[in-house]
Amino acid sequence: MAATPVGARHTKLVGVISPHPDVRADAYPVPIFLDVDTGIDDSLALAYLFSSPEAQIIGIACTAGNVPTDRVVANNLAWLDLWDAIGIDVARGADGPLVTGLNTAEDTHGDFGVGYARLPRSLRQISRFTAAQAWVHAARRQPGRLVGLVTGPLTNLALAIRLEPRLPKLLNRLIIMGGAFDHPGNTTPTAEWNISVDPEAAKEVFDAYGAADGATLPVICPLDITETMVMTPQHLQRIALRAGSKPIEFLSPTDPIDRRSEASIPVLRHLTDALRFYFEFHDKQGIGYVAQVHDAFAAAITLHPGMATYRPATVDVELTGTLTRGSTVADRRGFWGRPPNAYIATTSEPDAFFNHLIERIGESLRRRSEYAR
Repeated sequence: MAATPVGARHTKLVGVISPHPDVRADAYPVPIFLDVDTGIDDSLALAYLFSSPEAQIIGIACTAGNVPTDRVVANNLAWLDLWDAIGIDVARGADGPLVTGLNTAEDTHGDFGVGYARLPRSLRQISRFTAAQAWVHAARRQPGRLVGLVTGPLTNLALAIRLEPRLPKLLNRLIIMGGAFDHPGNTTPTAEWNISVDPEAAKEVFDAYGAADGATLPVICPLDITETMVMTPQHLQRIALRAGSKPIEFLSPTDPIDRRSEASIPVLRHLTDALRFYFEFHDKQGIGYVAQVHDAFAAAITLHPGMATYRPATVDVELTGTLTRGSTVADRRGFWGRPPNAYIATTSEPDAFFNHLIERIGESLRRRSEYAR
């Protein structure tokens, strides 16, 4: 049976692995609306997108997740300053999930959400729109063109769909980092963090796409694939070498706890201090002195969908299970009698992803450093 490209509306090909067609060269730059809970791996995703000429970031929505909303706002504004990014509105989102209280992850991302980094305070003003309003405004301005990327809980997007039920049809594509299917969770034995923070919001989003006939199905980038994207100190060192940063640093689990980066390039200095914390967190979890960079991979397939393969499925979220609340469930064989409402990213090549990430960020920082001299 022939594979069907992502974007087609499936009714029969459930369970068939389908390659996602890459974005046409004449479609660049890709207008992207980000929704993030920044976050160390969110910060790396931002670095990748700021470094990619294929990306045109239209706006950034801030959602509570890894840290509270105000801290997410501060982090995003600071990264915009560090990258000298202009013309990008940052919109403040909801303070917590639709139904339950907010859980945050300072143990994973540090008290400020960026590990050991201490980002400079920004004087930028935030958008006059709420995050939900910003989603709707951006999509209405570029109907059929805007690409959404969510690397945090889906609270803002759910609220945006309540404001504008046509939003799934207005978006060109939507990429969601979240969920776990044939893979253990990272928050409970079965649930992934972003979905578990606000499972009601995730269900609203998936249900909306299930009901939006003619909408391009969203891509879910779950732990099944993102936990194979394992960044090492060698990867970070390669970015520094490509950027021409001095001194060339190598992070190690034996480093003193108070060691801080002395990289000559400010962005790299802050990223290094953030990633050191992330490496240490993963090491304490028994994974090794490495970092699973979920959000950066989701950002990469936003610009280059051909970096992964995908499987259509009908996705729902468990809301009432005593042990399984927040878990994502995929029906790939039509048991529920409902059409597919998502594509799940299933396979990729980690080495190719990291080579691409290193080239993008390292080269961008090298050019910025040369320009500043």
